[in-house]
Formats: sequence, C-alpha cells, structure tokens
Amino acid sequence: QVQLVESGGGLLQGGGSLRLSCAASGRTFSSYNMAWFRQAPGREREIVACISGSGSDTYYAESVKGRFTISRDNAKNTVYLQMNSLKPEDTAVYYCAADQRPYGLAYLSQYYDYWGQGTQVTVSS
Repeated sequence: QVQLVESGGGLLQGGGSLRLSCAASGRTFSSYNMAWFRQAPGREREIVACISGSGSDTYYAESVKGRFTISRDNAKNTVYLQMNSLKPEDTAVYYCAADQRPYGLAYLSQYYDYWGQGTQVTVSS
C-alpha cells in the first residue's frame, strides 16, 4: 500500500511559478512510475507529466511541454512538478499518482493504482 500526499498548490497570477510536491510512503518508491494528473471543473482528468522510477524517462502533455518539469528524489520518496509561465487554463486540482506495474510510462489514469487527495492550483488572468 502506498499513500501519497500532495502539497504546494495555491492561487497566483498568470505568468507565475509554483512547485508541487508529492510525498509517498513505503519502501519501494523507486520502483513506481509516478505521474501528475489534473482535473478542471467539468472536464475529464488528464495527464500532465509522468516519470519513470529511476527518473531517466519522462513524458509531458503538449499543453505543458516547455513550461512544466517533473522530477523525483527517491531518497526523499518525493516527486515534484515545477510549473512555470502558468496560464489561467492551468487552473485545476492536481493529483499525484503511482503506477506499480513493471512496464513503461503510462499516460492513462486507469493504469495508476494509488492516488493522492489532490491540491488546488488557481491561476488568475
């Protein structure tokens, strides 16, 4: 069982930066692929970025490529999402998720076994 706790959300103006953190419990954190998803009101949950267990492979949604960076510190059991040049359309609840399957990066939420409670990010224009 893995527990995930996100932090770092908030309210800020467009163009600003924010860093989200996700702290995970458990001894096998480095074996999990990790991802950040987001869900805006009235919209489906979508992937933002994901990272392999070693951190060597990453994937970004087109909408955030070049602005967001996912990283992880396996010694601290933590995954991060650095968000720069934020736009109002980035407003959403951001969720951290863990995939325990021993395969490559997954882009669909159905493959993720564990989820955090979410943290709200609101970007004003």
